[in-house]
Amino acid sequence: MSRTAPASERQSLAAVTPTIALSPLDGRYRAAVAPLVDHLSEAALNRERVHVEVEWVIHLTGQQVVPGAPTLGDAERRYLRDVVATFDASTVAELAETERITVHDVKAVEYLLKKRLADAPDTLEGTVLPQVTELVHFACTSEDINNLSYALMVKGAVEQVWLPAARALVEDLVAMAREHATVPMMARTHGQPATPTTLGKEIAVLAWRLRRQLDRIARTEYLGKINGATGTYGAHLAAVPDADWVGVSRTFVEHLGLTWNPLTTQIESHDWQAELYADVARFNRVLHNLATDVWTYISLGYFAQVRGQGTVGSSTMPHKVNPIRFENAEANLEISNALLDTLGATLVTSRLQRDLTDSTTQRNIGPAFGHSLLAIDNVRRGLAGLDADPAAMERDLDANWEVLGEAVQSAMRAAGIAGVPGMDEPYERLKELTRGRRITGEDLREFVAGLGLPDDVTARLQAMTPGSYTGAAAELVAFLDG
Repeated sequence: MSRTAPASERQSLAAVTPTIALSPLDGRYRAAVAPLVDHLSEAALNRERVHVEVEWVIHLTGQQVVPGAPTLGDAERRYLRDVVATFDASTVAELAETERITVHDVKAVEYLLKKRLADAPDTLEGTVLPQVTELVHFACTSEDINNLSYALMVKGAVEQVWLPAARALVEDLVAMAREHATVPMMARTHGQPATPTTLGKEIAVLAWRLRRQLDRIARTEYLGKINGATGTYGAHLAAVPDADWVGVSRTFVEHLGLTWNPLTTQIESHDWQAELYADVARFNRVLHNLATDVWTYISLGYFAQVRGQGTVGSSTMPHKVNPIRFENAEANLEISNALLDTLGATLVTSRLQRDLTDSTTQRNIGPAFGHSLLAIDNVRRGLAGLDADPAAMERDLDANWEVLGEAVQSAMRAAGIAGVPGMDEPYERLKELTRGRRITGEDLREFVAGLGLPDDVTARLQAMTPGSYTGAAAELVAFLDG
């Protein structure tokens, strides 16, 4: 009798080499999110820590802050910055080995840089770098290094990876809006046929909303501080009381391309992070709205998924091409927002002058942006596989002549205000004609003919069709250009 092998008899996948990813972002979806590794991975965090420590040494020596510290030459500054430029897999392994001893990640970075300074004479003859060893991490708490590193990481991820991808998506939508600006489409409010619009105008609405959120995100301030264990410059002033440590702190943070935060506890307050993540989450929610709307348009037949015919749409139904890109985008946006909301809620609170809740929390910034970036990729690929079907939209419009009831009763109102007799209760009269039943074009034209409207108004209304009743929709798309 056959039996299923117990789990204890299976090969352990955790022992497989190379290692198997636990997160789908590092496995199945690696290609779509790989650019974020340079910014939001653990290795990227350590590289930025080395970068901050290096720049701190260069800044202190360049400003002659600590009496007796030597001045570094161009070759020595280049040597220090090369430690960052050559940060690679072997550096990652070296740091991991050191951290196994220190059981402290920032201390491991400090020791790595001190070792590079001690080794400098092997490369630079007559160098003074070994003499500045104790300027590494001078007067710093770990959070002086961490907050600046995270600010640089997030800034790089947003400005170099996430924003370009999001802007490319918006430009795809802008192009679609322009292409379909004049294509009439039945609108649906509350899921019911409503005043017609154009496909391009509805896409333009979503492009406008997304672009507005990107403009907010592009204006993000990335804050940083370097002011000691409780934000008082206590160690700084104890060591060198005559230095302008507040000024040194400000110029250093600004040198890194960040905005200086003058008032903090041991940690930089992370408020800017919460603000950014709220904006990114809002972008995600608008994009989620786009995904559900496009999914619905596909189900109505307004879009045909005719490209990429080599793909399998359904495992059993060959006629189907499922809108999986938009469904996957929905799911990834929801996961991203769950993380972004948690980050924003958690990071703004720290007990008294410091607790460690932000440490683990910030290590999930990468997955939060990763799922958003994956969703952006899904939507772009989904949009690229669509062809609009104006004929399907026209059939829908032609089946709903009752939507012109709004136009007729509005014209009656205007005529009544102008003094035309017999225009009483226009809404009620159109409700009686149209509510709960379908009418034809002939029904509507006959009704209009008997209203006693001025001849020009009658002619205009009788010439109107659901497909022509789109107002200024086509012209509104032009607002995307300015």
